[in-house]
Amino acid sequence: MIDRETAVQSRLLAALKRDDLDLLLPSFTLHDCAPGKILQEAGNDVRFAWFPLDAAAASFVVAADANHLVDAALIGSEGAVGGLVSNGRLPAYARAHVQFGGQFLRIPLAALAQAKDQSPTISRWLSRYADCLVAQLFQSAACNASHTIAQRLSRWLLATRDRIGSDEIMITQEQLGEMLGVGRSFINRSLRQLGIKGILGSRRRRIVIQDVDQLHAIACDCNDRIRDHFDQVLSGVYPQETSSVAA
Repeated sequence: MIDRETAVQSRLLAALKRDDLDLLLPSFTLHDCAPGKILQEAGNDVRFAWFPLDAAAASFVVAADANHLVDAALIGSEGAVGGLVSNGRLPAYARAHVQFGGQFLRIPLAALAQAKDQSPTISRWLSRYADCLVAQLFQSAACNASHTIAQRLSRWLLATRDRIGSDEIMITQEQLGEMLGVGRSFINRSLRQLGIKGILGSRRRRIVIQDVDQLHAIACDCNDRIRDHFDQVLSGVYPQETSSVAA
């Protein structure tokens, strides 16, 4: 059985009371997931919920058209992917894949539904997280419609930094373009401008944040809005900003 020390590497699971977490522990299995692993595919029935641990993270991606997928949300240890609220094996609307590899806890939806029946607290906890996830999706839609590529890029890098705990982010320009729904040339131009200012550096398949304060100054305030909502609904779960993170 998964122990509590492992489970609380999920900030979302750590928010549960001991008795409620103990209801879930026997049904969890631990999985080492590499970047790119698909956790759920759009159109397929959802059978599991996945909880990223520590610096692992997953992305929801949605089809913009027949040839393009766009990132809808990045989920780290503050959240989970899978059928957390609905009952039954309903088809997934979005693909979820591992963005930053690491360990994930997996639980069958049947076991999660049983725990909800046993504990109203777990049911309310899931509903609160669903509210936070919807707020994140709403804010992401507003951000994509209203803010410049440089603002959105800066915001995404800061959100990722908070989740993985590193100033060095393993990602390619192609992947960043998919995340933001723009062409590689636009990403290349923004990265070059931020590099000239000394805000970002780059290595092979990596982006290095060199000046967090300047990156904050460029980014929109969408991360702050999401964090504020999490703090009101699920206090302490969303990753906190830090002025300096060791790579």
